[in-house]
This record gives sequence, structure tokens and C-alpha cells, in this order.
Amino acid sequence: MPFLSIRVNLDQLDPEAAEAACFDAGALAVTLTDQRDDAILEPAPGEIRLWPATRLEATFAQEAASPTTLAVLAAALGVAVDRLEVSAVPDRAWEREWLADFHAMRFGRRLHVCPTHEHVDDPGAVVLSLDPGLAFGTGTHATTALCLEWLDAHLQPGAAVIDYGCGSGILGIAAALLGAATVHAFDIDSQALTATCDNAAANRVTDRVNTHAAADTLPRAVDVLLANILSGPLIELAPQLAARVKPGGDLVLAGLLTSQAGEVAAAYRPWFDIVRGADRDGWQLLAGVRLAGAPTTAQGE
Repeated sequence: MPFLSIRVNLDQLDPEAAEAACFDAGALAVTLTDQRDDAILEPAPGEIRLWPATRLEATFAQEAASPTTLAVLAAALGVAVDRLEVSAVPDRAWEREWLADFHAMRFGRRLHVCPTHEHVDDPGAVVLSLDPGLAFGTGTHATTALCLEWLDAHLQPGAAVIDYGCGSGILGIAAALLGAATVHAFDIDSQALTATCDNAAANRVTDRVNTHAAADTLPRAVDVLLANILSGPLIELAPQLAARVKPGGDLVLAGLLTSQAGEVAAAYRPWFDIVRGADRDGWQLLAGVRLAGAPTTAQGE
């Protein structure tokens, strides 16, 4: 079925009201995108931030986007009809279209993340099969890549691992494929937990990957804890995360900018010998080893 795209720069328009107006006019989908490649950093949990210059794009069935529809939509938005940009959208196999630019990637010496439509021709490769989905984490973002490279270089076989803020489950599943005995994946988003379960099944590691909807069900005294989230939550959670790593165990923190590394590292120094690891594209990885003499119970945990 052919479609039409109607686009408008939001400028001072209220985004929620504009989205509602589009759906009321018969839109099948509404997308908000960046006009100028501005960055959005550090949204608070549950917060949705938009770019300084945001464009709205609404997709309509071709027969539904008549001149009357345009007039009604323009009136509802409070803009002139000539501000609406209309173009045809060719009918394609959309369910596979978004995979076109996603290819197998290698992280470190042996770990590969590979979409299901490709194959890694390397007998020594450890291959994680993963297609992009709604949950965060495919390896294309620098923070995920840094964590995957750390796992490839440092994870010991038989380790017990926590993947805190698991998203798609990519880090925990990679750990299992690299030899971890048990992986505990936690996320506040139920969709992320569903994605983790599905991806664990696709990679045949369901028996070693356990999902947790509540952080207080996570075990203590694990060998490795990975947290690829944001700097604010990392600082706030320092006592709780520290309490779950055994003396001599490894902590891997990501999701923070290079400029934020000092503050995050300082929050963990009561429990860890922590150093800056690799960095990429302005993002920094921190790695720490749990100190034997540090308190075993974190304050407020």
C-alpha cells in the first residue's frame, strides 16, 4: 500500500499536541527527528527531551491524505498549509528495510555481533546473533562497543556477571557466550527484559541468563558487574552497585562522557581501585577492582 509523508518543523509548536493532531487527522505513524544534528544528553529517568530544532513527520495512507486532510491538519496545528511538506513514500518491505545498514561487527579479538541475515566466516569467532530492536544495545553505540571490547579482553570463564540496565541483553549475552557461568540481567523497562529473554534464546544461552525486574533481587558477590547507563544514575547507585561485587571482582561503567569520568570515578573510590579505560567518540569507560578492605555492606543499600 503506498503512503504519503507530511513533515513540518515544530518551531514553537507543542510536540504532544502536534502529534495528537496528526493522529486525529488519520496518521498511521508519527516520528520526531532532529533538524540540525543537535545532541541530547542525560535525560532523567522517564523524561523525554526533544532537540532544539525538531521536525515532525507523519505517515498517512495515500488515499487518506487529501487536500481536505491537509487543511484540517494545518488548522489543528495552527500553521499555514504551505508549511506542510508532502511527499510520496514508496512501498517497500519495511520489516527488513531497517536492517540494510546493520552488518556484522567485531569487538576485540574474537567477539562478533552479527545480524541474522549475515554470517561470520571465522572458525575462532564467538558470534552473538542480534538484530536491531526496540531495546537499546546493538554494539553500534560507542558505550556498548567499549563494554564488549572489555568483555572480550578480560572476562574469565566461569564468572558470575550482573548486566545492570541490560537493554537488549547484549552485554550479558556476550558474557555468557564468552564463558560466564551465570548472568543476571536487570532493567527497569519490561520491554528490555522481554528483548533480553528473546535474544538469549536466539543465542542458546537461556540456561545461563536470568532476568530481574527488581534490583533488590540481584545477587551479591559477583565476579563482574557491568553498568552501561548514565552518569547521574551511576553516581547515585554507587553504594548499591559496589555491594554486589566481591572483593577482587571487576566493575565496568559506561554511558558517561569523558568530561564526566572524574566525578563518576570519585563516587566509586571508597570501594574500588578505579581507572579510566578506553574512550571513543567522547565516551569513556571506567574499570575498577573491588578493594579487599572496603566495607562489605554499602550505606543505604
